[in-house]
Amino acid sequence: MSNDFDNQSQWIRRLAGEEFEQAFRKGFWRSVLGWFRQSDNQLLPFEEFRKALPMHGQYYAGMQHIPLEKIIGSVGRYNDFDRAFLPKQRHTRSRWINVNMANLQDIILPPIEVYQVGEVYFVRDGNHRVSVAREKGQAFIDANVIQFVTDVPVDEHTNIDELIRLQEKTNFYKESGILAIRPDAQIELSLPGTYDKLLEHISVHRWYLGERWQREVSYAEAAAGWYDEVYLPLVNIIHETGILKEFPGRTPSDLYLWIIEHLWYLREEIQSEVSFQDAAWHFTEEFSDKPLKKLWLLFRKVARVITSGVEDASSRELGILPEDMLIDDEIQNQNSHSANADEDQPEG
Repeated sequence: MSNDFDNQSQWIRRLAGEEFEQAFRKGFWRSVLGWFRQSDNQLLPFEEFRKALPMHGQYYAGMQHIPLEKIIGSVGRYNDFDRAFLPKQRHTRSRWINVNMANLQDIILPPIEVYQVGEVYFVRDGNHRVSVAREKGQAFIDANVIQFVTDVPVDEHTNIDELIRLQEKTNFYKESGILAIRPDAQIELSLPGTYDKLLEHISVHRWYLGERWQREVSYAEAAAGWYDEVYLPLVNIIHETGILKEFPGRTPSDLYLWIIEHLWYLREEIQSEVSFQDAAWHFTEEFSDKPLKKLWLLFRKVARVITSGVEDASSRELGILPEDMLIDDEIQNQNSHSANADEDQPEG
């Protein structure tokens, strides 16, 4: 009887070992495929995730039956497993096999422990149990859940850069108050670290309006003015011209920032007044080998729309302001006449 038990135990251990090797090979080829596809296959580290995301406390949410596919990270074992919880390191073999043997013998293991953030989970204890369960095709697992509270929506498709971007977007909406005054506003930047530039634009527009109106301008007035007079006209033109298709993966808000900052950097480089026409020609020349020539027409249309009804636009100083796009019509006309005169001259 003892020999039968020993033989069965050895058979179970051998089977568990074979299944580890199978999972390990699967993880290896998954990493190779991820490298070729340039896709993110990493298990997310909870501490890095937590740094990127503001949290407002935590509480014990009890024992729950949670979906395994919603577990996207780990507190301390994020280098041992990939995003699908396939083993990446050989040193996990012994523990993985022991957990798998318990599974093969229908031994009930204690619940894992997880941190929940939004709709996703990070394993605090029980990484090997999660790995074995996922390899077996299990859909749910029992877990003691500690819930972290955050205002940012988080799901299994979220990465750290996306978290930073979402947090910056939340901060922008909160600090600008734009949704309170323009509820339909949709300002979507694709890269982290760019929303603060929009706040700078609103602050500069506030100063600009104060100079124009010769009085103190509230931040709400500045935000509304920036959105109505600068941001929205440009975004509407971007949509009308269909230029966005030339920039796959970008948004109208991205292009808004790019156009304005190109003009600013050009003026900073030459330290001189530059007409809108000259700036557009320079931009076209710089990108002539790329499908960006439509921006020339876009620039001209933007200038006409934004300068409509604005007086004395030529007296402003250089700086990173949307209003820098407003060029004195007289200067622009002079440049235009000069260019036409040159065209009439015979070649020397």
